[in-house]
Amino acid sequence: MPEPSLYAISDLHVGHKENREIVERLRPVVEGDWLIVAGDVGEFAEDVEWALRVLAERFGTVIWAPGNHELWTPPRDPVELRGEARYRYLVDMCRGLGVLTPEDPYAVWRGEGGPVAIAPLFVLYDYSFLPAGFATKAAALERAYEVGVVCTDELLLHPDPYPSREAWSRARAEETERRLAELDPGLPTVLVSHWPLVREPTRVLRYPEFAMWCGTALTADWHVRHRAAAVVYGHLHIPRTMWIDGVRFEEVSVGYPREWRPRGRVPGLRRVFPSERP
Repeated sequence: MPEPSLYAISDLHVGHKENREIVERLRPVVEGDWLIVAGDVGEFAEDVEWALRVLAERFGTVIWAPGNHELWTPPRDPVELRGEARYRYLVDMCRGLGVLTPEDPYAVWRGEGGPVAIAPLFVLYDYSFLPAGFATKAAALERAYEVGVVCTDELLLHPDPYPSREAWSRARAEETERRLAELDPGLPTVLVSHWPLVREPTRVLRYPEFAMWCGTALTADWHVRHRAAAVVYGHLHIPRTMWIDGVRFEEVSVGYPREWRPRGRVPGLRRVFPSERP
């Protein structure tokens, strides 16, 4: 019988009927497979809970890192919590389902490709991925509003009790660095973040202004300093594999139906270990 594998997926966006059907069809290949869910499960708390419950009942271990959509406070969501309080609500919800979060001890994958510590990260973004030709956030935001490329986070993702998203991102990066530094220095990692940890994946964005909402320069060397055997991320809705400094970066996004339908196939799981690629 085949040994279990480590799979990953992100940007499920189960508010869309077709994407909800994808989740309903997801199954482990063999009993004991693990699954990483790298954020943007949905916007409404009940949708996030439904999807993670379904997956936790099927996979041996499920590991979740939040995306920006889970952190939104939509007007019609009965869960009206904002910012840090909403994030903590989601963490408690995950723990009730047996799903691991960035606040839990890092699980160690001991199958093929291991042992590696799987570190789900929540470090947000700080507008440091400025588009070319702009030196300040203010100027870049002005341009973004002019061309109509503005992330909905500006309306629905609140940083409370922090004074700004940048401050929240900085606090999260500092706390996460502390935890990563406490790992066994001989243990490689799989770093899991909804937002890319490095700028390179954003270079192909159709609208370069959107890069401001895609990560932070504070994490630019984490894949090297924290011994990443692989980095898993989402957010961009551009599923692909990149190699940066000899480290494999896997974007595992499903994305919206209007994005994945033209590709001619229904998105599924991406295998992290054993690696599908040389």
